[in-house]
Amino acid sequence: MLNDFLYIVWDFDPAMLSFGGFELRYYGLMWALTFLLGERFFSNYSKREGFGAEVVETGFIWIVLGAVLGARVGHCLFYEFSYYITKPWAIITEFRNGGMASHGSALGMLLGMWITCRKLKMPYIWWLDRIMIPVTIGATLVRFGNLCNSEIVGRVTDLPWGFKFVRNFPNMPLESVPVQHPAQIYEALFYFATFLILLWMYYKRDEGRKRPGLMFSVGVLGVFLTRPFVEMVKVNQEAFEDGMFLNMGQLLSIPFILLALYVMWGALKGRYPVATPNKREINNRKKR
Repeated sequence: MLNDFLYIVWDFDPAMLSFGGFELRYYGLMWALTFLLGERFFSNYSKREGFGAEVVETGFIWIVLGAVLGARVGHCLFYEFSYYITKPWAIITEFRNGGMASHGSALGMLLGMWITCRKLKMPYIWWLDRIMIPVTIGATLVRFGNLCNSEIVGRVTDLPWGFKFVRNFPNMPLESVPVQHPAQIYEALFYFATFLILLWMYYKRDEGRKRPGLMFSVGVLGVFLTRPFVEMVKVNQEAFEDGMFLNMGQLLSIPFILLALYVMWGALKGRYPVATPNKREINNRKKR
């Protein structure tokens, strides 16, 4: 049959470089690029809107810490709680074994931004709006990192763009390896489309200053409203999800969707403050 020949054989080596027992993986590179792009975007925001370098420096530290620690702790609590509750030190010591949750990363960044806005005395909504641009391009990159790792794969399919993730089936003849949905690519495409919309909203429509809160709500909906649909074609990450009506990824998306709708309602009503540089920041800019 024709469908027997319409698939992609995916046997990609996830390691960029290897030094003895240490590996530098593409997945880690995607996270590093995400943080680099985030710093570049926030530097641009600050210059465009008249804020000082302190905004970028403080925000970068706390948001990156929140993203990484939140992603790791979130995975351990949401997906492998029974294992890590008996070995809590393994959250750190087994970091190289993998396990990062996007929902945990989102919670960590929310906390990091809250700490930042408290330190800088800025409206929280300013950070929420602008973080979504680097978040969506970062989520796109991380999903391609998952593809490099042959993880977060989809269910069996007969569609012509299905992948044979041969590294997940060692020693199995190629003809016996199932053809599966490339769920990582589906998610990446949704996230990238959201990224483009947010770029247009910020740089063409100036929504960050016209209607604070709108960019955040659109970005969160673009990420977490599409996630439950992609989960329908994914293989569950953990066995305990098999008996659930909604898997963990779908359940954890619901609070973010509700939060986005609430913030969108407030944005359309004009309930959130517009951030403006204070006198100290303006004087610092003049000195430079």
